[in-house]
Amino acid sequence: MRKIIACLFLTMDGVIQSPGSRDEDPKNNFKWGGWSFPHWDDIMNQSMAKITAEPYDLLLGRRTYEIFAAFWPHQQNDPTSEMFNKVEKYVVATSKVDTSWVNTSLITGNVVQELEKLKASDGPDLLIYGSAGLCQTLFEHHLIDVLHTWTFPVTLGSGQRLFEEGTQPEQWKLADAIVSSTGVIMANYSPDGDVKTGSM
Repeated sequence: MRKIIACLFLTMDGVIQSPGSRDEDPKNNFKWGGWSFPHWDDIMNQSMAKITAEPYDLLLGRRTYEIFAAFWPHQQNDPTSEMFNKVEKYVVATSKVDTSWVNTSLITGNVVQELEKLKASDGPDLLIYGSAGLCQTLFEHHLIDVLHTWTFPVTLGSGQRLFEEGTQPEQWKLADAIVSSTGVIMANYSPDGDVKTGSM
């Protein structure tokens, strides 16, 4: 059984939209694109290298896939580009997508059923970056096995959020956490059953 591993950048108020660059995802007149950039440091580079050290395939939503496909195949002498070109890429979309990037397959139709079949197939774990819309589906159906949340010391007040309508109640267990020199909290969670309640 493959695991679905999500690595997600978010602000303190839960915004996941457009962390990488100004023009990454400007929908709804979002003007804060690139908010993660000033906070990057060597600790974060090392943490990301640890996440990607094991074999993986990529599982991406349409928008994130199109961003990746427009950039990574054209980078020269770059280890990340070489790896992304080599691995299998599964893009989840309800509309037509250009899958000409080598080793790309489209998942459409009954997406949940297809993702369950993909998880049950032979192969490495499935690594997600971004893909906020896809993550909503995965949260709704309890399909994420490992959740890396990198919380940046930023509040934006608007923008697409990680946990939106459809997220199901679920307890999560913290496996480890690291804080970067710039205040980014990198936490690693796994599902831990039903939500437990009580009183104080």
